[in-house]
Amino acid sequence: MFCKTNYLYFLNRFRLRNSHVSISIVVLFVLVFSGACERKIFERQTIAPKTLRDVSSSRLNFSYEADVPAPSVVTVAQDSDELAPNIVAHFSEFRKDDVIEKTIVSPDKQRIVVVYHKPEDSPSEFRLDIYSAEGQLINKITPDSLAANFPDTIMWSPDSNYVAFVGTTRTIIPEVKPVTAPSPPDIEANVNSTSTSPVEDANANSNIALPTPTATPTMVLTFRTEQIYLCDREGLEIKPLTQEEGKIYFYFTWSPDSSVIAALATSWREWRVAQSEADRRGEIFVPEGRPRLIEKNGRIRRLDDGVTSVQPAWSPDSSKVAFSFGKEIRIFDAIGDSPSQAGIPLRNQLLISSSAYEEQKRKELSNISNGDANANTIAESNTQTASTASALPDENSLVSFNPVVRIEWTAPEMLYFETAYVRLLKDESKTVKSFPRWHRLILSAQPIQIN
Repeated sequence: MFCKTNYLYFLNRFRLRNSHVSISIVVLFVLVFSGACERKIFERQTIAPKTLRDVSSSRLNFSYEADVPAPSVVTVAQDSDELAPNIVAHFSEFRKDDVIEKTIVSPDKQRIVVVYHKPEDSPSEFRLDIYSAEGQLINKITPDSLAANFPDTIMWSPDSNYVAFVGTTRTIIPEVKPVTAPSPPDIEANVNSTSTSPVEDANANSNIALPTPTATPTMVLTFRTEQIYLCDREGLEIKPLTQEEGKIYFYFTWSPDSSVIAALATSWREWRVAQSEADRRGEIFVPEGRPRLIEKNGRIRRLDDGVTSVQPAWSPDSSKVAFSFGKEIRIFDAIGDSPSQAGIPLRNQLLISSSAYEEQKRKELSNISNGDANANTIAESNTQTASTASALPDENSLVSFNPVVRIEWTAPEMLYFETAYVRLLKDESKTVKSFPRWHRLILSAQPIQIN
């Protein structure tokens, strides 16, 4: 607008004072002046963001690199198969009837979550206590009415200030025996919830009924289906982050800054139907759910309607979280007033790289065998290369063309993912994981356009 006003002003001046100037000179002046203005405006329109944290998911560019070495930095579990010796000693001396399942040390090494159960507890229901690094009991986390489930998912926040776990109403409550001497007030009082929130996917098997709890009311809200609970590093201030009766929350991961949890959730009926199908096939049940972001104040944001069984991965700066859906990776903003998302379909890239991968393996095996066709485990008939730039290999002929089974976000601009064929069977000798391959996405920012 500024440029247009100025060259009109000069045009009028030429008309009034220099009527003898040819119109061709005036037109030339106007074109040069307006062109300079346009170039100046164009130069001001594009700026480069300082970091990827400042870039929304919808404005990310990516490049695909196939069959790279596995990332050097991978997610490390906080627990291990080894039990803390001082905790074992304490249980052996003072808690002989309780059985330790595992111990989970906080990142700062100052606190330990002890997962255990009593003889009368259901095998799938556990109790949690907080111990100091020296092996002294600080507090009991779970009251009698609350059972901790899925012990492999119990997780400290990266700053060591919180513990997140999945819990339900305990199905078996120990009988309270009268005492003959005064005892301090019981700090394990809570109240059972009778919430009846609607269940997702009403067209699932409606003949399956929720289990009937036998728990007595207590002062911590409990539910018949698995919810995510939170407590502080002292084992206090325990509360349910999610309160959706009929939903099951399972795989979850803390953001690196300890502010948000990314989780998967499904309906109880979907869970039971899928579990029955896995049992029928003799497979280990691997649940699938829809992704959610859960803040420490309990606010929940449902991210997508797609279902996945792969655990999410956070960007190192906590600004974004990635989920995989088959052969696609989706990235979601975790911060900002108007969060966005981006889908990265990888089918075509994986088809082309799988064809090249199998061709290379076939050549390597052929060279090793010196022409012995029986050594070719990947047959030539299972390999098809693109005949033209626009043609894609036939996915049915590629045994290495598989979905994403794991994600690792190692740097703000570098996201690794593994593809493989996995079939987990109850007979572990027959469990299959074949053609594991690591790939990566190099992320960059699209220039920001300023109007």
